[in-house]
Amino acid sequence: MTKQFAIIGAAGYIAPRHLKAIKEVGGNLVAALDIADSVGVLDAYFPDCEFFKDEFAFYDFLMDKSPVDFLVVCSPNHLHEEHCYAGLKLNADVICEKPLTLTLESLNNLIEAESYTNKNIYTILQLRLHPMLLQLKNEIENSNKENYEVSIEYFTPRGKWYHNSWKGDLRKSGGIATNIGIHLFDLVGWLFGDLNAVSVQKNTNTECIGNMQLKHANVLFHLSIEQHIQPRRVMVIDGKTHEFTDGFADLHTQSYQNILHEKGFTTTDVKPSIDIVEKVRNL
Repeated sequence: MTKQFAIIGAAGYIAPRHLKAIKEVGGNLVAALDIADSVGVLDAYFPDCEFFKDEFAFYDFLMDKSPVDFLVVCSPNHLHEEHCYAGLKLNADVICEKPLTLTLESLNNLIEAESYTNKNIYTILQLRLHPMLLQLKNEIENSNKENYEVSIEYFTPRGKWYHNSWKGDLRKSGGIATNIGIHLFDLVGWLFGDLNAVSVQKNTNTECIGNMQLKHANVLFHLSIEQHIQPRRVMVIDGKTHEFTDGFADLHTQSYQNILHEKGFTTTDVKPSIDIVEKVRNL
């Protein structure tokens, strides 16, 4: 049976990846919500989708006329918790973009809400699906080595628009350590275990540099969205370089495939990285 989807944040930066994924897994998008109406991208995937600018009309439509199996949340970060609750109230599972929440307290509240509804909140942690990183994870797990020396550069250039949007507002995005760095921090926690300590030497609106002590690694990290740098995602482990700048094109679709088979990344999976980014933000 075709799964029915609705999306909040259809005009956003990341929404096209979700629209493509819904289409490629054989789903149907019945409704989309955004306060902006620059949503012509819907024509490429779901031209029959109902579009709303009014949140209450959107929810009324889903409750009264067209129930859905999944609510996809691509709204600004500070609204994720609210929109995840809305999905649970619609008796739908939720697929929420990163970061799932800005704080550990908010995440724990969502975990509690899940337990009352028998519905799931999934998130997108696509680095865990990257073929090279899966191979690296397997090598680390099969090694007898107890501790690694690691450095990681995660460079994702962004133009002036970024700082003038909600993404440049610390209260709404959590800053670059949260909005962009969530990928980096989830990756190293997934590979090397729980956080013991973290320190930050530089934390601006374009750069975050620091050090983490994890269960099995000492990690130097450098995160940057400086406009004029080249995209670069590189991890050096005990002197050996592993680059993962490319290879992301189909990972949202793979994430959706896993979710449809009840193997998606959950609120529990994301908890360590939410803890790390909150600590970094408050240093």
